[in-house]
Amino acid sequence: MTNPASTPTTNQNPGPEPVRTLLILGASGDLTGRLLLPGLGKLIAQGRTHGLKLVGAGSDDWDTARWRDRVGAAFTDCAGNANDAGRQDLRSVQESTEYHVVDVTADGALARLIDSVEAPVAVFFALPPAVSQKACELLKPQDLPAGTRLVLEKPFGTSQESAASLNRTLLSLVPEDRIHRVDHFLGKATVFNILGLRFANRLLEPLMNNLHVEKVEIFYDESLALEGRARYYDKAGALRDMIQSHLLQIMALMAINAPASLTERDLRDHIGSVLRASSVNPDYAGSTRRARYSAGQIDGRDVPDYAAEDGVDPARDTETLAEIEVSINNFRWAGVPFILRSGKALGEQQKEAIVTFKPVQVPAGFKGVDAPTRLRVGFGPETLQLEIDVNAPGDLFTLDRVALEAAMHAPDLLPYGEVLEGVLRGDPLLSVRGDIAEDCWRIVEPVLKAWAAGDVPLEEYQAGSRGPQGWETSRPDSALPRK
Repeated sequence: MTNPASTPTTNQNPGPEPVRTLLILGASGDLTGRLLLPGLGKLIAQGRTHGLKLVGAGSDDWDTARWRDRVGAAFTDCAGNANDAGRQDLRSVQESTEYHVVDVTADGALARLIDSVEAPVAVFFALPPAVSQKACELLKPQDLPAGTRLVLEKPFGTSQESAASLNRTLLSLVPEDRIHRVDHFLGKATVFNILGLRFANRLLEPLMNNLHVEKVEIFYDESLALEGRARYYDKAGALRDMIQSHLLQIMALMAINAPASLTERDLRDHIGSVLRASSVNPDYAGSTRRARYSAGQIDGRDVPDYAAEDGVDPARDTETLAEIEVSINNFRWAGVPFILRSGKALGEQQKEAIVTFKPVQVPAGFKGVDAPTRLRVGFGPETLQLEIDVNAPGDLFTLDRVALEAAMHAPDLLPYGEVLEGVLRGDPLLSVRGDIAEDCWRIVEPVLKAWAAGDVPLEEYQAGSRGPQGWETSRPDSALPRK
């Protein structure tokens, strides 16, 4: 039998009616205040949504006045660069918004709330995954008016099995093209910058394969430490939090074949094809690494040992730095390692994809730098850098390393603004499709089991360092002179 979550629903309506109401569940939470409302505010200020009604709901005992204060504080920065119409739209949304105290896990409570707002409605579950799943399980198809969109935050489940179960629940309520699984890494700027670079340049496209590429590395190293997120992070860790979702998506974009078009069906079909071909070598002690930071300093600030942070259970052995080597077993990429690494409390932020090309045979007589050509794609800021060897000034026989740099398209919206724009317009292009979410868990779940069994040691690195000294990816990123 075909798994319904792996069979995308074709959108029969090319122009769905725009959302009239954005209903945020978990409106009093950190995600809403820190990311969702600022993203929405900038979208409204630019005149890219009109007549939208914002409704907040949560289990905290807030009233509408307190909620409006939160919305106003988040919208303040957005009003500065807005024109008169944009500022009026911001005021209108703030003045008309309302807040409801509701327990979404109580039978019938969420259905009654949805029935009370103007349709079509986008229901944004800014809630813990288990709460979101329970809330969806209590809904029935008849509880949702025509055109309802369901918007969920990662992680999408906690395993391949739970992701499949969640997908079955969601698909019993609305079709796949009205389910938005949010990955804010997949902003339009990031996606289209990579696609434009990959497929609009003859200099690059013929070389992006196993004949010419030695390895691809995708880094997301942060200087931020735990920052009060122990309640979530200590149960997740770097592999679940970053690699399972964000970095596998970036890997797929770096590796896809050219889609016929930039429609959601073509693009997401190609992303799914890459992930279905992907796996981690089962010699997990050789293909994966994990580590946890100890006490140190970052920018003059003392950072305590992770295990001593409030809310952390040291017995969980939660990793704060994870690295896996993924193989994409298709004609284009077989044999090329894709190394995905992400960590916290590191002394140097590194957020980029690096394509290292295979070395060439240099004629005898040259001296100086002889390093492989490398292409770097930076994420936030969006940058492009091509590192090549050229003849150095003053000596024609000496090779020197130069970098050709360019800024790529910078987004005019915040990441959640880009995501919300797709939701409000009914465009799932930037959403993670159900089968893709399941495949991401399939790739990392064996690694998680091996780590839980102790098959891969939990190493240590000092906060503010580059990571464990023995890791190749922790070494200073510099070209070595020719011997």
